[in-house]
Amino acid sequence: MAALPPPGKKSLIDEFKDFLNQGDFVTIAVGLIIALYFKSIVDAVLAGVLFPIIAAIFGKHDFSEIGFDIGDARISIGLVFAAIVNFVVVGFLLFLIVKALNKFKERGGDKAAAAETELSVLRDIRESLRAGGRGPV
Repeated sequence: MAALPPPGKKSLIDEFKDFLNQGDFVTIAVGLIIALYFKSIVDAVLAGVLFPIIAAIFGKHDFSEIGFDIGDARISIGLVFAAIVNFVVVGFLLFLIVKALNKFKERGGDKAAAAETELSVLRDIRESLRAGGRGPV
């Protein structure tokens, strides 16, 4: 038989269950899964649309062919350019998503709730002054 943990101490399995039941863990897991699929969409658009257009502009069949040779070494500017384009596109799309999320949060009433709290404090001060007090202490 397995030994029971001493009273007041949680077993490793109980601690792991508590960890898995935390809301942040689930939120992070969902975010990572969405990010992985979002990355596959961005990669497909870049590899299937943008990079072939750029390769055609340079007169090449493949984006990785853009570059030059020095002796036996191949300097592939296309690969470096692809990494830069990936970074800029993903960064811009994330910027748009965060901007939209912030707008959505502003409409959700967070700003209105903060304004109402400030307004209620000012009303309390006004009522206290009308009553002859010196305001909240």
